Amino acid sequence: MHTLRLASGVTHLGPLEEDILTALWNKGKSHSKELYTQLRKKRKVAHTSVAVMLDRLHEKKLVAREIQSCRGGYRYIYTPASSREDFRHAAMQNAVDKLIDTFGNTAVAYFNERFGKRK
Repeated sequence: MHTLRLASGVTHLGPLEEDILTALWNKGKSHSKELYTQLRKKRKVAHTSVAVMLDRLHEKKLVAREIQSCRGGYRYIYTPASSREDFRHAAMQNAVDKLIDTFGNTAVAYFNERFGKRK
């Protein structure tokens, strides 16, 4: 059973959020400058944008972070809070829950009609 709970309403990611999270899933852990260096090879992006997106991903509980001392001070080291599969499952669960909250029994009836026939 998946227990990952995303921040309320998270059902999908923006393009930069997706690129950052994918890079973290592939790498395991990283700091903002490493991610920036990797991402700028594929897209035009500022280091500050990567840092802001990492902070937002942390607020959404999609990445965990720990403080590491480094030359000149401190920095965050980010790791994915879940696997890619757990994220997809939690995002799907949030989307379905939102549909049921909005449309109630109509959504449940639709899901039963649409998916109840599949075996």
